Amino acid sequence: MNFLKLHPNLRVRIGVGFVNRLLDSMITSFMAIYLAFRYGVAVAGVLMFVVVSFGVVGMLVGGHISDTRGRRQTLLLTEFAGVITFAVMALGDSWGDTVLVYGAYLVNRFAASVALPANDALIIDVTTPEDRKQVYTFIYWTINLALAIGGLAGGFLYNGHFTLLLGGAAVCTAGVVLVTYFFIAETKPVVENAPPRASALAEFSAGYKLVIKDGMFIRYMVAATLFMGIELQLTNYVGVRLAHDLPNGIELLGILRAENTALVVVLTLFSHLLFRRLSDNVRLLGGVGIFVAGYMVLTVSNTGWVLLIAGFVFTIGELMNVPVKQAMLANMVPEQARTRYMAVYNLNIRVAQMLAAVCLSLGSIVPPWGMALLFGAAGLVILSQFRVLLARSAVREPVAV
Repeated sequence: MNFLKLHPNLRVRIGVGFVNRLLDSMITSFMAIYLAFRYGVAVAGVLMFVVVSFGVVGMLVGGHISDTRGRRQTLLLTEFAGVITFAVMALGDSWGDTVLVYGAYLVNRFAASVALPANDALIIDVTTPEDRKQVYTFIYWTINLALAIGGLAGGFLYNGHFTLLLGGAAVCTAGVVLVTYFFIAETKPVVENAPPRASALAEFSAGYKLVIKDGMFIRYMVAATLFMGIELQLTNYVGVRLAHDLPNGIELLGILRAENTALVVVLTLFSHLLFRRLSDNVRLLGGVGIFVAGYMVLTVSNTGWVLLIAGFVFTIGELMNVPVKQAMLANMVPEQARTRYMAVYNLNIRVAQMLAAVCLSLGSIVPPWGMALLFGAAGLVILSQFRVLLARSAVREPVAV
């Protein structure tokens, strides 16, 4: 894939997405620690739950606004809100005002959630079904690179330089606003013979009712949510089990995360060559199977080298299926309701986080082999849903909008 031949909007948004993910991993990853040190773990958990709840509302609002008002306008509004909130967080931290920091952070995460469906839809707007797998492969690589660099930089800057970090985030986000304003064109599809506009509430409910009635999309949501739920176990059930069962469990968890990130960053750009002889069916179903098998081994093994091999296995499965899965999603959403669909789709992250929390509690009473069987059963459900989607995708008719 030649990066310079991509649509200008796409090139810009990939660069902007890298900056946003970098800032997110440098700051958001440490906000739970920030709040826990000031309010205690229990209160910090409640405060972060409120953030997640606001994020759910923000994605639904963003999906509606972007489909009715346009992608560019939504992105400019939310990115400008990011500049203001990062600046307020920096001021609050310099003044020692934790309430101000948290309030601005809450608004910041709400704005970021509003922007997410618009950004996803913009990428779909300017790509074709033929090049989406390669485009999503490249985006996947840039995201993981940003997370790796941001997590490392944030870890060094958090202690003693958090105010400076927040101020830098405000400046970088201001640059993002300027780039969006000058280099991003509107991509919202023009609706021919559009019906008269209804009330905002009626438009909102009617738009999301359309999404809920789409049976194939709901199947995809079930599969994607369970997949994400298993993926989050590395830092939830698996991580806690390793820390509890092994004297060097925390170190092993760090090595597994580093292994996953390094493999993704190194191998993603070559994945098209590595898997070019495999059909989409084999990449998706085989990749899911390998991914789940790797996590099942992580759930039961206490041997270091076996855990490292399992980490390699689940990463390969992830690399095989993620671009195909993302391209399938992009191809199934109707043109005139893309951001609503992407807003609902992104809820799978929140639901998966809840599932991960449930598995963490369940793991305290269920033995590791029982948890491995549970993950295996979830894998079978994922495979069954994707098999149906692959069989029906060729004959899918557009959803009436």
